[in-house]
Amino acid sequence: MSVAAAVQKTTLTQAEWAQYERDGFLRLGKLLADDELAALQNRIDDIMLGKAQVNYDRMLMQLDSDDGNYGHAGPQTKGHKGATLGYRKIQELEFDPLFREFMERPIFRHICETVYGAATPIAPFRAMFMNKPAQRGTFLPWHQDRWNSLELDPLVTIWTALDPATKANGCVQLIPGSHKAGIVNPSHGSGFLTEEQTREHVKPERIVYLELEPGEVALLHNWTLHGSDVNRTQTSRRAFSACYMDARTRVRNKADGFSPAPEREILFKSL
Repeated sequence: MSVAAAVQKTTLTQAEWAQYERDGFLRLGKLLADDELAALQNRIDDIMLGKAQVNYDRMLMQLDSDDGNYGHAGPQTKGHKGATLGYRKIQELEFDPLFREFMERPIFRHICETVYGAATPIAPFRAMFMNKPAQRGTFLPWHQDRWNSLELDPLVTIWTALDPATKANGCVQLIPGSHKAGIVNPSHGSGFLTEEQTREHVKPERIVYLELEPGEVALLHNWTLHGSDVNRTQTSRRAFSACYMDARTRVRNKADGFSPAPEREILFKSL
């Protein structure tokens, strides 16, 4: 498929859906033209450096660790943490017009309608910048993207490379087909595997490195086992990860029941 054709992509073929259902991930090709990619790159740098006209009090922001240890990364709290390109994570990007416009593309509507049903209103669970700065980056242990606090698991994540994503700079690592086994560690609040479960389910010979060029996009099933390493290169590994959910999903309350679904930003309304 040519770059021009990929940029115009609005649906998946039956063969692509079959591949996704088999593997739990699918490369969608380059969906960002060069000028669109540059705009998102510049926008996220401006947000990190405090130059953007955004409501920082609403954004969850986390600084990267100094030593690659996941437990040593900065606190995940709302508000700007200083002008630096050393952020690990920035959430609530659905409130930024540029990232919001990208999230609402027809190809992503098609994916959500196919997975969740055309009658399902779709909201973002997370619209998140993930970063591994040059010669830094935080090791991300093996896990599934799911949360005990939710009544229904989100199942669709769109992962977009803003820089080259390579094995050397900490690209996403996957275990193909692992989504078919269901939830591996239901007792963990956000899907992380124990050391024993990692040894059982993550065999080195099965690992696929999701290497992508800037502007390339991948569709990920949230239950597909994945993780990532630190960045050992002089090139940053910036990415945008958008998780789409059924907007009607309720949230567990302290009484171990479910409260009515909170008001959420709606990306796609039911047809």
